[in-house]
Amino acid sequence: MPLYCQSEQICSIIYGTMDNVVIDTNVLISALRSNQGASFKLLTLIGTERFDISLSVPLVLEYEDVLKRQAGTAIALTEADIGDVLDYLCSVAQRYKVYYLWRPQLKDSHDDMVLELAVSAECPFIITYNLTDFKGIEAFGIAAITPKVFLERIGALP
Repeated sequence: MPLYCQSEQICSIIYGTMDNVVIDTNVLISALRSNQGASFKLLTLIGTERFDISLSVPLVLEYEDVLKRQAGTAIALTEADIGDVLDYLCSVAQRYKVYYLWRPQLKDSHDDMVLELAVSAECPFIITYNLTDFKGIEAFGIAAITPKVFLERIGALP
């Protein structure tokens, strides 16, 4: 970081080095179940100049499948509301096609899909609550971190 930057956040905005992240489905579910906590705070910051998110068609389809199954029960939103959330995420995200598959790297093929997107998008972080499911991703130069840790990193939490 150059000496004249007051914070990593400011440098990221000025020099275009904002973190580009992949958000695991469990974080999005948590954010839509409750407006309390780090997941919801993270969701409210998507589309701002704090960080970028990366999406692929398979990940959006997973988001849609899982969220719509919980619509009106665990998640107090209608399917239409969930569609609006997903449309917004797609409109602000950096979208990637994943051409190379490195499966299997992880226990769950859905987690492999998240890892493949993170590698393709050159993301330094996968934001998840299932840290143990992503053991070994350090070999790809990627860290699995919780929403709270990420928000502290970008200065969004004290």
